[in-house]
Amino acid sequence: MKLVECVPNISEGRNPQVIETVAAEVETVDGVRLLDVDPGAATNRTVITFVGPPEAALEAGFRLIKKAAECIDMRTQKGAHARNGATDVVPFVPLGETTMEECIELARQLGERVGRELGIPVYLYEEAAAKPEWRVLANIRKGEYEALPEKLGTPQFKPDFGPDKYDDYVARTGATQIGARQFLIAYNINLNTKNTRLAKRIGLTIRDQGGAVMRDDAGKKIRGPDGKFLKHDKGLFDKCKATGWFIEEYGVAQVTMNLTDYRVTPPHVVFDKVNELAWEMGIRVTGSELVGLIPRAAMLEAGRYYLAQQGQSTGVPEADLVETAIMSMGLNQITPFNPKERIVEYAVAENRPIISGTIAELADELSRTSPAPGGGSVAALCGALAAGLAAMVANLTIGKSGYRSAKKEMIKIADAGQFLKDRLLRAVDDDAAAFNAVMACFGMPKGPDRDAAILEANKNAALVPLSVVETIPEVLNLAQAVAERGNKNSLSDAAVAVLAARTAAFGAYYNVLINLPSIDDKQFAEDLKRRADGLVNSVAKRCTDLESALVAELEAPLKN
Repeated sequence: MKLVECVPNISEGRNPQVIETVAAEVETVDGVRLLDVDPGAATNRTVITFVGPPEAALEAGFRLIKKAAECIDMRTQKGAHARNGATDVVPFVPLGETTMEECIELARQLGERVGRELGIPVYLYEEAAAKPEWRVLANIRKGEYEALPEKLGTPQFKPDFGPDKYDDYVARTGATQIGARQFLIAYNINLNTKNTRLAKRIGLTIRDQGGAVMRDDAGKKIRGPDGKFLKHDKGLFDKCKATGWFIEEYGVAQVTMNLTDYRVTPPHVVFDKVNELAWEMGIRVTGSELVGLIPRAAMLEAGRYYLAQQGQSTGVPEADLVETAIMSMGLNQITPFNPKERIVEYAVAENRPIISGTIAELADELSRTSPAPGGGSVAALCGALAAGLAAMVANLTIGKSGYRSAKKEMIKIADAGQFLKDRLLRAVDDDAAAFNAVMACFGMPKGPDRDAAILEANKNAALVPLSVVETIPEVLNLAQAVAERGNKNSLSDAAVAVLAARTAAFGAYYNVLINLPSIDDKQFAEDLKRRADGLVNSVAKRCTDLESALVAELEAPLKN
């Protein structure tokens, strides 16, 4: 699915009515979902985050810029954050199957429309920049809004779209920067001081452009031959733009940064380094603050990093990894950090009613006359339970005396078990949704479109349980490994994992079979059955061998 994240920053963070009015424009576009509105009083800036299909996101961006121009007067706007206009920046970020090239084209289309219809000067920045130097936003915003009267009308600062002159209208709206970029994490680290100078010194040390004054081993500033202090021309982290400021509403100084590629510079790595630098200055890091949203991968990486630092297994449920990251980086210090609202994948996640409910609710629903969820969902659930048991035995092995040599293997098994468990849990809802999709097709008007939709829906209804059968050999690999080299006190748990895996494979296989007669594509159906037969026969033999070995080992103490 093609999706685009858009993160407009408007130059208003103090007037709730204006913020709500501007943000509400996003939700007037079908298919667009408003994810987050994050105002800052001291910065006098609000970060608005929404997601939608590309064309819908473009329309929502245009409406937001138009409304902000009507509501915000830059002639009276002041704040701690650098800014150029009422809508200061509008970056498009690729999500799902959307490419960066498509986001660049969206930026150009929006910029042209804003310049033409709204008469606002527009500069393209980052990946969409028409000039190499404008890839860096700071180069466009040099001198900020106050410098626009001198900049407009000069060759150096000619906008990409819109008027190249400063008049009463532009004085009110300012200029807007529209671009395309990778996911940016706006991240602030809190210090136990009000000293902005110290926060800025840390910011200059870590940012990619550098700028911190060089010091000797004793911490004394180093002067050059001309008597001026020498400065580092490169900071500690790439893809990190940072400075320091004092936030009056919090009563603390912060190292504030934009991490423009978290895959290069993850927030948890910066957090630890800032903690180290602060300690050297006699101050402490007390926590941190996320502005806007963060990718799931960044939180999971942080969780694994801190668990590994503690010598703990990283093969734990995803929720535990997220909670570890939140606690370790103090993301709850200033405001509550709700993962469902702050992690982008969670915020836009499809509703999965079955696995988000309780076991009792699932059992009740199974017992009713509704045909879905049914056996296919139960088969997938059995597979998820098998993977979960394998992960459990691995985690019960890690750190136990007598199993030191198996630690590395068990950590990998625990990680893999969590991954397979989550994949199979998704299949619980996918199986029910596939059946419901078939039923929905029969409500369509009769004709070729209906026939084609029914065929595709029936194919998918068979492919979902087939994916479960295909996953079970991987689950059995884990169950066998923990049975042979894991904690022997949990041998029965490994045995139950094998039994649950067998049930999952056969249950899913039966659901493949029952769907095949409805598929009016003989070759497709035959190929599917051949694949399913081979898989389930292999699983059956393997489970029989494993069960025999496990029963023999479980009975051995009784025979001595």
